[in-house]
Amino acid sequence: MSTRPVRAVRLGPRSVTALVLVSLIGLFAFCWPLFADAGSAVTSHAGDAPWLFAALLPLLVAVVVATIADCGMDAKAVAMLGVLAAVGAALRPLGAGTAGLEPMFFLMVLSGRVLGPGFGFALGAVTMFASALLTGGVGPWMPFQMLSMGWFTMGAGLLPGPGGLRGRGELLMLSVYGFVAAFAYGTIMNLQGWVLLQGLSSGISFQPGAPLDENLVRFLAYVTATSLGWDLGRAVLTVVLTLTVGGTLLKALRRATRRANFEAQVTFEGPEKPSPGEPPHRTYVTYEPE
Repeated sequence: MSTRPVRAVRLGPRSVTALVLVSLIGLFAFCWPLFADAGSAVTSHAGDAPWLFAALLPLLVAVVVATIADCGMDAKAVAMLGVLAAVGAALRPLGAGTAGLEPMFFLMVLSGRVLGPGFGFALGAVTMFASALLTGGVGPWMPFQMLSMGWFTMGAGLLPGPGGLRGRGELLMLSVYGFVAAFAYGTIMNLQGWVLLQGLSSGISFQPGAPLDENLVRFLAYVTATSLGWDLGRAVLTVVLTLTVGGTLLKALRRATRRANFEAQVTFEGPEKPSPGEPPHRTYVTYEPE
């Protein structure tokens, strides 16, 4: 019997195309107010959120379909995506409003590591959408949260060593990523909210039409003054949960991944049929290790 390590769902050409397209649209949606003229009729995200949401949903479906087409996954894999999204949505309200302690972030890190970047992006976005419906947090910020969480989870799937790195080294790598990415998530979401809060102190408020470098300085001051402590709580909790229960959860996710038929984990070995007069040969079934 031969064995080989379980790998995250790989990116194929269709998956890469879909992810690049949705990421480019997302970056444009976040950043365009920084380049708008001072006299522009729309210089905030309040008006473009419905359009972004309308574009995001079919693109999310395209990411999932492209990943399935590239890797040949079955319906159980899609069901697993739904189950993880429901668990993540249920975890989010547990710490919301308490110093940024949001346990769903560590689940997204581990799930992205196991599922890979394509399914990881879809999982992050769908989880945030389900969480908004569950908590009543539907507003102009929701499509931006979906994009940000999709990138957060996708990044975990892009980390090196998906097929070989295991044990303490993998948990340490995921912890470092979770710590840094938690700040990155908070920062990019601040960019969405910052352009809506015009009229604050001139040192931290968004000034439509101002030079890009001046607005970036104001933005950094805004982040430092308003959300650095909140992001720190999220980052520390992600590290603690990853190091304490991450190993057990990774094993469970990888076991479920095999059963969901992510990239056909079973191979058959042996001759097609026995020679005349010989008893039937055995067929060997090879499973990947947990």
